[in-house]
Order: sequence, then C-alpha cells, then structure tokens
Amino acid sequence: MKLAVVGGGSTYTPELIDGFARLRDTLPIDELVLVDPAADRLGLVGGLARRIFARQGHPGRITTTSDLDAGVADADAVLLQLRVGGQAARDRDETWPLECGCVGQETTGAGGLAKALRTVPVVLDIAERVRRASPDAWIIDFTNPVGIVTRALLQAGHRAVGLCNVAIGLQRKFAKLLEVAPADVHLNHVGLNHLSWELGVRLGGPDGEDVLPKLLAEHGGAIADDLRLPRAVLDRLGVVPSYYLRYFYAHDEVVRELGTKPSRAAEVAKMEAELLSLYGDPALDEKPALLARRGGAFYSEAAVDLAASLLGDGGSPVQVVNTYNNGTLPFLADDAVIEVQARVDRTGATPMAVPELDPLYAGLVANVTAYEDLALEAALRGGRDRVFKALLAHPLVGQFEYAEGLTDRLIAHNREHLAWA
Repeated sequence: MKLAVVGGGSTYTPELIDGFARLRDTLPIDELVLVDPAADRLGLVGGLARRIFARQGHPGRITTTSDLDAGVADADAVLLQLRVGGQAARDRDETWPLECGCVGQETTGAGGLAKALRTVPVVLDIAERVRRASPDAWIIDFTNPVGIVTRALLQAGHRAVGLCNVAIGLQRKFAKLLEVAPADVHLNHVGLNHLSWELGVRLGGPDGEDVLPKLLAEHGGAIADDLRLPRAVLDRLGVVPSYYLRYFYAHDEVVRELGTKPSRAAEVAKMEAELLSLYGDPALDEKPALLARRGGAFYSEAAVDLAASLLGDGGSPVQVVNTYNNGTLPFLADDAVIEVQARVDRTGATPMAVPELDPLYAGLVANVTAYEDLALEAALRGGRDRVFKALLAHPLVGQFEYAEGLTDRLIAHNREHLAWA
C-alpha cells in the first residue's frame, strides 16, 4: 500500500507519522511519500519521520520529494494538508478583518473566505494530477476550509472525503470524562465543518444509550471551559457546540480579545521554528511534547481510521466525515457538503440518518451553506462582485459597509494568489 501526503513538510506531519507507526496493523503501509516544495522543511520532517518509524519497528519505507507527479504516482490514497501562503497569509487572514470589526480567523468569516480563494484552485490542480497519475486513489482532505475544499473536489468528480479533528477530539474528551474506551463513544455530530453540534453522545454504538444529559449535568463546567463559553449556554441548549461556534455566539467578545494579543498565526510561526529546530536533532525519534500545542490533536488516528476504511476493512465502519448531503439534512441541496457520522467503506462515505435539526441550528447551517455556495463560486470564477456577495452572505459579516471594506482588504492582501486580481 502506498500513501502520499501533500504538504508533507508541515510541522503537523510527525503527528501523522506517529499514528501510522502505532496503528500499522489497522493501516499497513509499504511506502509513504511526503511531498512538499519546501525542501529544507521536508528534509527535517522526513528525517524525523524515518526515525519514528525505525523506533517503533515499522517496516514501511518513507521517501520525500518536491515532485508532485512522482510522489502521487500509483498511490492508493493521497492526504492533503497544505497551507497556500503559509503562516504569513494566515497572519493576514487573522488581522485585517479586525479593522472592520469582524472576527479574524483562518477558516471562517472573511479570513476563511480568503483562505478558500487561495486554496481551492491549488487543490483542484493537485487533484487533477492525482487523477492522471493514480485514477483510483482516494483523496483525503484535511486542508481548510475543509467543507468548501471537499465540495470543490466532489463537484469536479474526484474520489474525495473531507476530514476534521473536532469530532474525534470531542469523542476522546467525552470518553475520558465517562471513563470508557473511545471506541464506545458515538456522537450524534451534525452540521458543517467548523459549524457543528453534538446532539447526543451514545454508548456502545450509534443506537446506544444517550448519555449527553449526564455529561452536561456532571461535567458541563469543564466542557464549557474548554469551549470558552458560559456553562449556562450549554445548559440552555442541551447540546455541545463545536468550539468554532464561539465566533458566532460571542462574536463581539472574541473581536475585542483578538485585538489585544498577537495573532494565532504569530504564535504558531514561533512554535514552528522551535519544532523544526527539534526535528533537526538526529537523536529525536518520537514526536516532541511541544507538538501537542501546535494543534491537530488526534488527527493521525482519524486519518488512519478513514484511510483504512476507504482502502480495506481495517477502519471503523462509522466515522464523522465531510461528504455530500444527499438528503441527510432535508433543508439543504443534495450537493451541499455536511459533517456527520457516515458509514465508510471502499465505495466511500454514506451519511447516516441524523435527528431532526432544531431551527436554532438549521437556520445557521442553511445560512453558512449559502455563503459556502457563493464562496466556492468566487474561488472557481473570481471577481470582486463574487467576493463581495460571499462576504455579505456570511453571518459574521452581513452588513453592506463591512462587506465593501473587507472585499477591498481581502483582494489587497491576497493579490499574488488570485489569478483574476
């Protein structure tokens, strides 16, 4: 089995490598290719990746290359984890929206749109080259904004599934609180990527006992603290929102906070420099503790599980993924991309039935889906008017004056990445 990781020079990659090494019985890899144009980073990450495999006795071969076509040739699956423009572009995404009084964040709002505009054309080019080199390969997208990128891939006819670590992170957290094995915890996870709610937490299987009320009664304070939301919000809603919902439920508070401290991108850039220095130590043969602060917790386990299910029989039959709606949420078009539990096998991901979504959540999902429609149109076709309409449609913008100012700033800060600009 051959897997390729596009964006393999990312500081995330050792987390992925560690999962491949630990879970080799679930996903037996013969060859793993790390693909990245940044040769210096790729050399450091690739060296550590080989040492991790060696330490854990993994027999697979790890190679590195900056040649995308060679790297993905004959691959069974290709994982996408790229960041067009690097942390510098992310830093801009997180700062210029604040000038208009809007949240600056890399996956939602105006910053998320900027990332989508930069990313979608690049990902589609990569996917076309994967299709030519390995027409039967599955593409697993971890590149944000995952919902929009996955929809672009599916609409272009690619064999693709989107992946996020929010659900698996909550699963692990709930399992620890309940003192059970993670595999025993099944989430009624419903919504879009980075806009989701846990409507139920079931033990033993998708149809098991719902222990969400118990979780909220006994551990609501700890869960609320992790989400940085008041405990009263969880008690009144009776569900657990994704931590990204704080950008919607406490928008003005978040904007004030973001204006008083360095961007997350600046923090991550500093962290990445430290990590790359550690990766260069020939004695290091495990992922360093600092990597846990980088983000992406449990990404490796989710990726292994998904790849194993798509390529064979080793993964979990039910996983939370991003895929076509196909009637799951009846108020959305079939080709909207949603994030829910799905049955995953060699044929792909099939969403499972979900509880009826309360209008409180359905309305926001419908609104953000409409924005994603417009965002994808802007990413595919370009043009200032399309950017403006996408921003005006986003509930974190939604005002004519804000949308005008943000459109000008987005184009000015991303001109080098926008062919039409």
